[in-house]
Amino acid sequence: MTNVSDLHITEEILPLFDFTYNPASGQAVHDILTEPLRSTSEILFRQQILKGFIGNREVLKEYSYSRFNLSDVSNFFDSFSAGSFFGLHLRRTLIFSEKERHQKRGKLIILILVLNKLYSGYLSKIDIRLFPGEYATELGLIKGFLIDFDLEHYESIYRKKKKISIRHIVELMKIITEKVTNGQAASFWKRWYLFEAYLSISDGTIRHGFVFPSFDDKDFAIEGLYHPLIKNPVRNDLMADRNVILLTGPNMSGKSTLLKAVSLCVYLGHIGLAVPATKATMPFFSTISVAINLTDSIVSGYSHFMSEIISLKNVLAEAIENKRCFAVFDELFRGTNIEDALEISTSTIRGLVRFSNSLFIISTHLHQLKDLEEIRRDQVATYFVECKLNDNTPVFTYKLKSGWSDLRLGRILFQREGLDKMLD
Repeated sequence: MTNVSDLHITEEILPLFDFTYNPASGQAVHDILTEPLRSTSEILFRQQILKGFIGNREVLKEYSYSRFNLSDVSNFFDSFSAGSFFGLHLRRTLIFSEKERHQKRGKLIILILVLNKLYSGYLSKIDIRLFPGEYATELGLIKGFLIDFDLEHYESIYRKKKKISIRHIVELMKIITEKVTNGQAASFWKRWYLFEAYLSISDGTIRHGFVFPSFDDKDFAIEGLYHPLIKNPVRNDLMADRNVILLTGPNMSGKSTLLKAVSLCVYLGHIGLAVPATKATMPFFSTISVAINLTDSIVSGYSHFMSEIISLKNVLAEAIENKRCFAVFDELFRGTNIEDALEISTSTIRGLVRFSNSLFIISTHLHQLKDLEEIRRDQVATYFVECKLNDNTPVFTYKLKSGWSDLRLGRILFQREGLDKMLD
């Protein structure tokens, strides 16, 4: 189970990785970012692919082409139907129809120039040894598809004569038809769009300085953690040596942003991507659930509190099945009165402690939870986001520290703004 809608992956995170030149490759990036992988081996395989692109950075850093020209080439392939080549008939048509001849020649010249640039300028120079074997084979199939067109030969003819002859048009049309008929063309474009998606993601990884996490069943530690959309972010370290973490701190201190940053690291790591941190180690979680911006739902009839209940229930159903869960709850049970919230929060924390192979991070304003027996016994870890008072003015450091925050800003800000006097 994966529930990360509160991380706004497509709206906020996708643009950090999408530098593609055509919609199909952009869709491939979208699919990678929204489809979690099923195992550590799949994650490490994708990491190795992306590391291969990063290792070929010098060859690929100037990668570019006209998106309109490549779209023309792709559409030209799509215009062919299986077995549609008729050599003699085509030759006659080209001889007697200037319009047909001009149209086919123009399309093929674009095809030659675009595909040869991609092959000779980039693909032929890639060091495939930097990729895992299975993907190196995919690259070989891409290269083989282009080699069959003898693109350098036809571009040389075009450069010398500024056109290609009817004979050359027929030769190229025959190759295209054969590749459409045997399915090679469709496979090529699918592979090519995925190639561009990987290249785009590796570019985003380099631009933002993200790092690839390692995976370990026993450790969860992130150093230099930050949210990539924050300008000049404060970096924090988080180590989880217990399976339940309570996070405190006053409003505006940055708790929700920190929770999003941790969750984003876990999610990106689980789709095989690099993460916004300087170093990260984590286990593989079969369930990732992030509940930060829960709201009332008019359509379903759920109140905010009921949304919290359902979110928790879904996670527990997975944990009971002995699945390793990563779950974040921002101000759990804030949708009900404080008495109920305190009682059921206590029950929740005591219950979650039992699922030792999972990790639960809960932010709270319920200061009474500080007296929980599980905290006194050191079964639950406590962290707070620091806020200092300077002449009764809050100073937010956004630093994560071990311990508990009892700072309550509500009354301070209420008085500082003169609301006491206005209401007297």
